[in-house]
Amino acid sequence: MNILFVGDIFGSAGRKIVREHIGHVRAAHDVDLVVINAENAAGGFGVTPQIAEDLFDLGADVLTTGNHVWDKRELIEYLNSVPAESQDRPRRVLRPANFQPGLPGHGVFEGTTRGGVDFAVVDLQGRVFMNSTNDPFHAADALLAGIKAKVIVVDFHAEATSEKVAMGWYLDGRVTAVLGTHTHVPTADQRILPGGTAYQTDVGMSGPYDSIIGVEKDLVLHKFLTGMPGKFEAAKGNPRMCAALVACDPLTGRASAIQHIMLGE
Repeated sequence: MNILFVGDIFGSAGRKIVREHIGHVRAAHDVDLVVINAENAAGGFGVTPQIAEDLFDLGADVLTTGNHVWDKRELIEYLNSVPAESQDRPRRVLRPANFQPGLPGHGVFEGTTRGGVDFAVVDLQGRVFMNSTNDPFHAADALLAGIKAKVIVVDFHAEATSEKVAMGWYLDGRVTAVLGTHTHVPTADQRILPGGTAYQTDVGMSGPYDSIIGVEKDLVLHKFLTGMPGKFEAAKGNPRMCAALVACDPLTGRASAIQHIMLGE
């Protein structure tokens, strides 16, 4: 079984490059499950219902998010438009599971691929250098206790490398993959951990690489040089799609390979 996880889509350039490549990547690798982190897809900050629908039309099975999930307020109504037991598209847009209880949306989705394999996708957010959330490690324990599927993909949206690596080791042998998002810079540490979990600290941004992690360079440099606040805008130059391709045994959920993908125009 092959799983394609597409790293943080950033702005219109990210959406364009993913639209250009995702179809032939899915076909070339006989992909069974597509997960996309979409939290920066709308101008670099948040995701709208229409963009979510467009990504589902491209073949996404589940969309994950992170700390920018509430930046487009219309997403809240979209998340609330279906019940928890639904399999419809709004239910397949996740927000971190370790947010405070009672917030809109859900942090885990359980479904079945077109080939009949049960799977689960879990969205978690780190705490180090991030906004206040509940403990992601104990949140993972609680979620895994109720998941019956063997194939489990975890998007760990976190800032600190140490926290991401720790989560990989903590969940090794219990999930199929722990794939990091948020920092937008792809790391070269993709590997299969001893227990059979595919791991990468950060899959990388699908967006403009002639930028500072997606934002126009001059705007960020001005802030660093002067300390003055300013409005950030998504860049557009040199877009690339970054993704991780994970192969696993559908019966056990154990990963056998992980490959990093980076494709430009």
